[in-house]
Amino acid sequence: MADRGANAHSLPDDWPADPDPILALNRIGSFDWDLDSGLMAMDSQALAVFDMRPSEYDNNPETLSVRIPEDEGRRLDETVAEALKAGVENYGAYFRMRLRDGTPRWTHTQGYIRRDEEGRPLRIVGLIRDATQELNDTTARSRRIDRRRREAGIVQSTTDALAGARTLADVIEVLEDPRSLERLGASDIALGLLEGGRVRLRATGPALGFIREAEHFRLDEPYPMAETIRTVTPRFIESRAEFERRYPAVTGHLRRSGISSAAYLPLVAQGRPIGALAVLYRDDTRFGERARTLLIGLGSTIAQSVQRALFYEQEKDLAEGLQQAMLPRSIPAVPGAQIAVRYRSARAGRDVGGDWYDVIPLPGGHTGLVIGDVQGHDTHAAAVMGQLRIVLRAYAAEGHPPATVMARASAFLRELDTDRFVTCLYADADLTTGVLQIVRAGHLDPVVRAADGTCTRVPVPGGMPLGLSAEFGQLQYPVATVELDPGNTLILCTDGLVERPGDDLDDGFRTLARLVREGPADLDELADVLCADVDRRDGLDDVAMLLMRRRTGSTPAAGGRLRQHVAPEDPEALSGARHLIRAAVRSWGSGERADEIELAADEMIVNALTHTEGSAVVTLRVLTGTERRLRVEVEDTSSALPRRREAGADGVSGRGLFLVDRLADGWGVEARGTGKCVWCEFVVPPGPR
Repeated sequence: MADRGANAHSLPDDWPADPDPILALNRIGSFDWDLDSGLMAMDSQALAVFDMRPSEYDNNPETLSVRIPEDEGRRLDETVAEALKAGVENYGAYFRMRLRDGTPRWTHTQGYIRRDEEGRPLRIVGLIRDATQELNDTTARSRRIDRRRREAGIVQSTTDALAGARTLADVIEVLEDPRSLERLGASDIALGLLEGGRVRLRATGPALGFIREAEHFRLDEPYPMAETIRTVTPRFIESRAEFERRYPAVTGHLRRSGISSAAYLPLVAQGRPIGALAVLYRDDTRFGERARTLLIGLGSTIAQSVQRALFYEQEKDLAEGLQQAMLPRSIPAVPGAQIAVRYRSARAGRDVGGDWYDVIPLPGGHTGLVIGDVQGHDTHAAAVMGQLRIVLRAYAAEGHPPATVMARASAFLRELDTDRFVTCLYADADLTTGVLQIVRAGHLDPVVRAADGTCTRVPVPGGMPLGLSAEFGQLQYPVATVELDPGNTLILCTDGLVERPGDDLDDGFRTLARLVREGPADLDELADVLCADVDRRDGLDDVAMLLMRRRTGSTPAAGGRLRQHVAPEDPEALSGARHLIRAAVRSWGSGERADEIELAADEMIVNALTHTEGSAVVTLRVLTGTERRLRVEVEDTSSALPRRREAGADGVSGRGLFLVDRLADGWGVEARGTGKCVWCEFVVPPGPR
């Protein structure tokens, strides 16, 4: 009702001492509002507009509140305040008031704001007039325009409400919304869809909740909805008597529901009927030409939404089926650990993600853990993921070290001649010792939750994503060694779990750590909590997660085994091997001999790397028999046999086998194909039960 910015009548500078006679002739009053003092002078015609005598007005604008309703006064104040703040020269507004005898009156005011040289408002001079007749003259025309707009708005508002509906459940929710019924002026609604040559009611309003026998009916049955679909022609029934005459089979339904009239609209998509919509009324209703056109247009809009929802659900089912087929059907039981996996798709329609997880039984009782994410969200990404998962599983199951597994997977991806790269994390877990050897190819760091609930992001050195590392010839992946104590939980995930709009990756990890820290102790319940957080965020990316908890009280079985490849001139590999040996020796219950075993194994490895040109493979095993022994084997590719010698007082080398001989309970050398194996054994205390 405000027309701020309209042109004001020109007023003389000495107003109101010299009011414009033209204003008085047109029964237009005027006012002068001093903003500093707050006083507002009004001429006699302005007071007449407010039905107020001069003796009743004291130049205080608050006095006018007896004529202006509170909500109208507040709206008028907001209009003036906005004009003063915006720096405009004038404003205008219509507002309602009541005369002395309670008669309503529409009033129009127009003010001109006068400011000083700095732009500060000083005065508002303006006009006020009775606008009741002006508005009455346009009421009928406005009502006609409003009615047409309202009728067009019914279709438009329903279209807007359906715009965000993706599934059939979303469409039904819009149709059953009381606001939809209110817009249509209807009391109820019913949606029937064709399924296998029959009609199934997919939505019924409150008045039709009793319907059970007609939820699924044939097209040749004597129901108006069936006839509408069969003939693809709308049906308009204007009274209860017409209902009972044309469709006696529904008389019982009508009496129970109180429905008297209805419009049945065929839903047609791509030239064929897919169902019908019934708009139901409790009173007799005349469906004129305009109403019929409106309802038919509404049916067309709903038909498009239903068809779009059906297509979406079909594509979503296909995509989810393909995705699930690519993921492992089951997760193997892992002795000494509990595992939980989850997958959440955040994409719509036929988009398929390339996120995956896998758990792989490895030689020697180890377990391989994989989490990965293929670039892109389409069937090609899913196909790449499926092939890479199988290949990576095969490489790992062959017993290759983690770095080799990752390098070969990267080379395979390059040979696929695809433009996709893949981030991946692979962990070789020895649950008898709790030692994990982790290789990261452009993927997120793992997170570990301790038994006391604290949660930590574990920085792991990494290489380039799979595919890119082969492309740029950087296939050397560093291997990190992480110890997982009993009761601790390892959490591997794809970036959809930590990426949040407006937050950086560190913020996402902090939020994840909080959720894990505050989450339930049960592993499956914790995985569900993380999934629920993804669902609440309506994430834009898929999420795969793998959680593994090392069981408390779990101990290695007799005959525990550790095998590690150590490359020459690789300090990290040597350091990692020492770490693994230390963890295994102490975990397997070696008692006071742990330090001796570590020292002997280290000397044997260094000897193999120093005196041969190839790599070394160290193996630790627990042997049972009349006494429990721990055996250390170091294999190399040289056939030259080692010999024990004295280093001398000033020698810096030559003590390796001397130390092994003095520390171990037995040692020896065995031929192994093109190389040899140096071994030693230690009698150790019986292991825990």
